[in-house]
Amino acid sequence: MMLTSILIASLVSLINAASIVSRSQSYSQPAILGPQTTLTIANKDIAPDGFERSATLVNGIFPGPLIAAQKGDKFSIQVVNELTDESMFLSTSVHWHGIFQNGTNYADGTSFVTQCPIAQNHSFVHNFSSPNQAGTYWYHSHYSVQYCDGLRGALVIYDPDDPLAYMYDVDDASTVITLSDWYHVVAPVMRHLVDADANSTLINGLGRYAGGPASELAVINVEQGKRYRLRLVAMSCDPNYNFTIDGHIFTVIEADGQLTEPLVVDQLQIFAGQRYSVVLVANQPVDNYWIRSLPNLVNPSFEGGQNSAILRYQGAPQVDPTTAYVPPQNILTETNLHALINPGAPGIPGYGNADINLHFKVTNDTGLFYINNVTFSPPSIPVLLQILSGAQDPFQLLPNGSVYVLGHNKVVELTMEIPVVPNHPIHLHGHAFDVVQSAGSSTFNYENPVRRDVVSAGNPGQQMVIRWTTDNYGPWYLHCHIDWHLDAGFAVVMAESPLDTATHLNPVPKEWDQLCPTFYSVTPTQLGGEGRLSWEEAASITTLLFPETPLPGHQ
Repeated sequence: MMLTSILIASLVSLINAASIVSRSQSYSQPAILGPQTTLTIANKDIAPDGFERSATLVNGIFPGPLIAAQKGDKFSIQVVNELTDESMFLSTSVHWHGIFQNGTNYADGTSFVTQCPIAQNHSFVHNFSSPNQAGTYWYHSHYSVQYCDGLRGALVIYDPDDPLAYMYDVDDASTVITLSDWYHVVAPVMRHLVDADANSTLINGLGRYAGGPASELAVINVEQGKRYRLRLVAMSCDPNYNFTIDGHIFTVIEADGQLTEPLVVDQLQIFAGQRYSVVLVANQPVDNYWIRSLPNLVNPSFEGGQNSAILRYQGAPQVDPTTAYVPPQNILTETNLHALINPGAPGIPGYGNADINLHFKVTNDTGLFYINNVTFSPPSIPVLLQILSGAQDPFQLLPNGSVYVLGHNKVVELTMEIPVVPNHPIHLHGHAFDVVQSAGSSTFNYENPVRRDVVSAGNPGQQMVIRWTTDNYGPWYLHCHIDWHLDAGFAVVMAESPLDTATHLNPVPKEWDQLCPTFYSVTPTQLGGEGRLSWEEAASITTLLFPETPLPGHQ
């Protein structure tokens, strides 16, 4: 305990010594786009872990290029669908994860909730702004399980007036760290498998797999004496990761686009969809150090550089590290995170004292997930289009039993318990929420809980409780961010004030109106994913399969 206290005090002292170094740029910059840009979605063969396969990529790279903006920027992003590989899905959509889309629900990019997918050889421009948001976000396909084939990338909104800027010297594209799972079999086949384990972990798009070659690993370059804001983005389709850097501790200052009170840790668990900013002080001898991202899969290993990347000090040789793993002593606990700005959950403190109190029990039957006995099946008409066409009541909105109508400006408290399969990351679109009870904790915190947009629902026998205010008109997805589970029905829609949604949305672009007619004019072959053949290929891998389902959107 004494040693831990000394380490924490030393780190805080180093971080606060803002005068000892000046801000600077790192050495190599990955692909960067601005807030007004074009994303071309196409297929290309890549071998990020040494195994070559066709993938679904943004502008030909994995992960997709970083979209970098300044606080207050307006976004205008054209998504162009040039997909051609029929073994994977040929339609697409892109969701801007963590962006509230206040007044622009139609630009959320969520297939069958806020729009129809973008058909092959077509495009759609997403115009939106997020004037009060800054932090670490990401973008990914929200069409079936397509992002597992590669359509995912980071999005950062930089704040020139960041109140925690005194803690770090370097914060640029070179300090964005993406954590992804990677599969050697295409996602339309993998979606049929109940247990779809990844072949490798990719850090900034590079990794190694068991029995594979010693392929290139990602390198994060640092200079001794400087302080780096590392922006961690968990882009996985399934696993969560325990993230560490040999020989270093770091300070958490952001969770999911929300600044936190600084918290010193030496390991953090990061779930699919979550993001953290951590300050790393480069105060160790010049050398190479292993960056480790251990997934919660069967028998994960660091052998041969698996699940790893390299922290390289300027002046160190260009070789793999030889540093040894040391078990962590100060692991991140979610209840120790506290919102920095305007802390406190909305509404009257106390469990059950919200305006709307929801209790979701999640069950699983033959591989499908049910929330309060209803499994989500994507409607043929997007929920937003239903609302704009006049549907307002729960019994009018499809899918039946999966749309919850919420009044405007109400405090919602949601309790979720999952007696099957642990560690589901739950994401709510359109909002950040306050985690008033973290899974595994026996206490509630309404005074200063962490505020974020993805939270673990914990282990069987535990519950998670969150609060938010319904101040954002439109239908918003709430779902498990394990993409295989979302595809298996683990989702509902929170429809905020359907009666007034049309009045409070910005004018819906005419191109949005054409997405559905265009999508439903394509043939099953033009959807890709190989239809029945994908099921047969999955059956050749294992007999443990989900019930056979039609291609997304074509019931």
